Amino acid sequence: MPIRITGLNSGLDTESIISALVSSYNYKTDKYKKAQTKLSWKQDAWKSLNTKIYSFYTSLDGLRFGYGFNMHTASVSDSTKASVSVGSGAANGVQSLKIKEIAQGGYLTGAEMKKKDGSKVTSDSTLEDLGYTGGVTKISVTDKAKDGKTTEIEIDSSMKISDFVKKLNEAGVSASFDSGNQRLFISSKETGADSEFTLKSQNADGDNALFALGLSMEGTTFASTDYNEGGSRINATDAEIELNGATYKSKTNEFNINGMSITAKAKTGPNETLSITTSTDTQGIYDKIKDFITSYNALINEITSLYNADSAKGYEPLTDEEKDQMSDTEIEKWEEKVKGSLLRRDDTLSGLMSGMSMAMSKSYTVNGKSMNLTDFGIMTLGFLNAAQNEHNAYHINGDADDTSVAGKDDKLMAAIKADPDSVVNFMKQLTGGVYDTIDKKMKATSLSSSYKVYNDKEMASEYSDYTETIAKWEKKLTAMEDYYYKKFSAMETALAKLQSQQNSLANLLGS
Repeated sequence: MPIRITGLNSGLDTESIISALVSSYNYKTDKYKKAQTKLSWKQDAWKSLNTKIYSFYTSLDGLRFGYGFNMHTASVSDSTKASVSVGSGAANGVQSLKIKEIAQGGYLTGAEMKKKDGSKVTSDSTLEDLGYTGGVTKISVTDKAKDGKTTEIEIDSSMKISDFVKKLNEAGVSASFDSGNQRLFISSKETGADSEFTLKSQNADGDNALFALGLSMEGTTFASTDYNEGGSRINATDAEIELNGATYKSKTNEFNINGMSITAKAKTGPNETLSITTSTDTQGIYDKIKDFITSYNALINEITSLYNADSAKGYEPLTDEEKDQMSDTEIEKWEEKVKGSLLRRDDTLSGLMSGMSMAMSKSYTVNGKSMNLTDFGIMTLGFLNAAQNEHNAYHINGDADDTSVAGKDDKLMAAIKADPDSVVNFMKQLTGGVYDTIDKKMKATSLSSSYKVYNDKEMASEYSDYTETIAKWEKKLTAMEDYYYKKFSAMETALAKLQSQQNSLANLLGS
């Protein structure tokens, strides 16, 4: 903006005069700026609410298709030997289980190593320190987990224990040196018979090198000698169980059979049989329904509150000049008043609220019988008894967490225990009805995008229109200001000339 110096000759407050002359243009510009700001706030309000609506909408999938309700609980007669969890495909009943074998990897415990001088072995000790005096030799490591891949490790008397351990790990097994127990420990990295490994020497020097390291040829169990205290070998095995007379094997101790996940922990005795008891998880179904009601209430209460918000008549977004006259607290309260009323009596919000309420209150047919939520002791408190803006919320009679209905009979749990399939059937239809209501509101149109319940496209277009309109009015305002400044400047110039002439005449007369 150019710097203008006016009123020097006339003594007039040109800035104020011009400001008054162009006030109508300034008013129009501010009017559209406020409208655009208010629209922007409304877009933000809808985006926030739409995110919550979409989250609730997607959460209904597991309920309307039923798999979210397909819940079972299982127990095993001896949890020290097996644990069981169940999924959607599990059948109720009692099943027999025997743990015949536990899955494990190959495990080699080396014999205690000793140095020639009797001192403690460290990771920096060499094979020569351990008594190996042979030449260069090779040890073969075969790892069945890697399709029987064989890796050769070259050994000589100068090799450190730490280097040997490193080579073993690179060959595909897990190896470590325990300085406290003076032993090498070698194991396969996985469990199951296919994870077995072997160590093999190629000649007598290799045998001696392995012996010095406390390891036996072929990696098998071997007895102690005067020089070594014996090591041991555990062979890799698959887990094996017998469920209802059928045998199953696994590389791990995990079995997934007909909706059950069984973890084998310890072998059962020769004549021992475990019992697995599977039943409908009535509490789990109840909790699913309660979670749904809780989520629905949170959303419908917010929608109701937004629709019934207090009027903000007379409140509009503030201009910078208006903000300059107010404190930060006053500005915050003012803007909160405007923002809180943006969706008040909104038609789109009304349609959504009405549709969701109808889907929850309508009847659905189960086994030829018409049923609604009240049959399960789930109902609203009504306008007179409900808290403000919570008259659309539902309550489960007997819910200990809900003081308004805690003392009433728990019809929902009783219904689940008596006939869980009918309860689930009803809830599938009800949640499907709520889903369909929201789904229709989220269909893409010329005014809205997919998965938006409000006219986001229309609002975006309106925002762009405001931007263009504001630019036009700002241009008009600038043009009118320039026009008046030129007029007053011309007047000031004329006054300056007149003043100069008067001064010249006065000087002439005075002389």
